Amino acid sequence: MPQHHRRRTRILATLGPATDSDEALMALLRAGTDAVRINYSHGSHADQERRVRQVRAAAAEIDRDIAILADLQGPKIRIERFAEGPVTLHAGAAFCLDTAHPADAGNDTVVGCAYRDLPRDVAPGDALLLNDGAIRVEVKAVEGSRIETEVVIGGVLSDRKGINKAGGGLSAAALTDKDLEDLRHAASLDVDFVAVSFPRNADDMKHARNLLRAHNSHAALIAKIERAEALHALEEIAEASDGLMIARGDLGVEIGDAELPAWQKRITHVAREGNRLVITATQMMESMISSPIPTRAEVLDVANAVMDGTDAVMLSAETAAGQHPSLVVEAMARVCAGAEAAMPEPRTRDRMDSHFVRTDEAVAMATIWTAQHMHANAIVALTESGATALMMSRSDTQIPIYALTQHERTRRRMRLCRGVFPCAFTPTDLDSGRPAQEAIALLLSMGWLENGDRVLLTKGDYNGPGGTNTMKIIPVDE
Repeated sequence: MPQHHRRRTRILATLGPATDSDEALMALLRAGTDAVRINYSHGSHADQERRVRQVRAAAAEIDRDIAILADLQGPKIRIERFAEGPVTLHAGAAFCLDTAHPADAGNDTVVGCAYRDLPRDVAPGDALLLNDGAIRVEVKAVEGSRIETEVVIGGVLSDRKGINKAGGGLSAAALTDKDLEDLRHAASLDVDFVAVSFPRNADDMKHARNLLRAHNSHAALIAKIERAEALHALEEIAEASDGLMIARGDLGVEIGDAELPAWQKRITHVAREGNRLVITATQMMESMISSPIPTRAEVLDVANAVMDGTDAVMLSAETAAGQHPSLVVEAMARVCAGAEAAMPEPRTRDRMDSHFVRTDEAVAMATIWTAQHMHANAIVALTESGATALMMSRSDTQIPIYALTQHERTRRRMRLCRGVFPCAFTPTDLDSGRPAQEAIALLLSMGWLENGDRVLLTKGDYNGPGGTNTMKIIPVDE
C-alpha cells in the first residue's frame, strides 16, 4: 500500500479564527485534514463564504479534493443574560427559569429563557441540566411562564448557557428560522455535506432534504444524534440520511455519561449496517486547544472510535480556536494510523448472510470477499455516485479502495468515507473494455499500483449512478 494511503480513517476539522489565515489553513490541510466543517453557530454568512473560497483555493493548490460540511446550529435552548455577570448557584437554593423575564436582567434567583415553549415541555419532578450538564436543577412547579426549580448540583452560571432536559422530551423543531436561512446559504456555496442538529425523527431529515433540493443542492445529509428521542428512531433517521454524527456533547448530557459508550458503538453499527457514513465528534482532543500533545485518555478515545469502525473523527474548538490546529491534526492522524495497524483481521464475513436486493450491493460484497480471500493488492471502483465504494468500505478491509470518477462532487464526498481513496478519471470510451485498462494505467502512473499487483475492478455496463454490475480480476502487467 502506498505510504500516503496508510491511514484509512478520515479527519474532519472545524474552521474558525485559528485557521483563517491562508498559512494556517494550508498547514491544516497538509497535516492530513480530509474534510472541513463550517459551523453556522458562529460567524456571519460572509465569514462562511470566505472560508469556503479559501478551502477551495487551497485544495486546488495542493491538488487534493477536500470535502466541506456545513453544520446547522439547530434549536439550541439557552438561558438569557445576567445583569451583573455570572452568578453562583448553591445546592438546595431556589432558582427560577422565566420565559417572560427581561433578557438582560437575570440574577442568582431568576433568569430569562429564550425558548418560549419550555414551560409546556416540563413538569414537576423533571431534571434540567444547565451549562452542558455542569449544573442540575429539579422542577418543583410550573406556573405560567415561570419554572420554579431547586438546585441539585450548583456551580457558576453565565450568560446564554444551554438547557437540556434529562431523558429528552423538549419539543423544539429541528430546523429553526435561522437554520432555514443558513441552509439556503450553504446550498448557494455548493457544500458537500449539511449536518442537521437535534433531529427527532426521520421526518426532520426528510424535511431538510426537500429544502436542500428546492435550493438546487445535492449535498449529502448528516443527522447529528444528540437528542434522547433520536435514539428511539435511530434506524429510521439513518435510512432518511446519508450519514450519522455521534454528537456526544448534548447526547451525553441528555442520556447520562454511563449510557454514552454503548450508544456510541450502537450508532456506529447502525450506520455501517445501513451503508451510511458515521462521524464521531466532541472533545476528542480537547486538551490540545492549549496543549501541544493530547492526553492518554484522548488517544484512547480516538483509537476506540477507529476500532469501532467510524468513518471520521471530528475536531471542533481544537482547530477552530486552538493554539495548535495543525499539530492537533497530525496527532489525530498518528493515533488513527496506529489504531488501524493494531486492528484484528477484517470482518469479511460481515453481512454474508444478508439478502441483497440491489445489484451494486451484491457486487460490492462479492468483491470484498474475493479480494480478501485472494489477497488482492487493491480494489478499483469505476463509479458515478461513489455508492459502490461506500458499500465496500463498510467491511473495513485493509485493502485500499480506489474510487475513480470524473465527478468532482463525488470525489469530495468520498473524502469522508473510510478506506476509500478518490481519484479523477475520465474514460475515453465507456462502451468498450478500455476504461478498465485506462484506469489501471492511470494508477500505475501515479504510483498507486505496481507491476505484479492483483486488482479487483468494479464497473457498470452503462453510464449512470447505481449501475455497477460487474467485477473483474485483473493482474497488473505493464
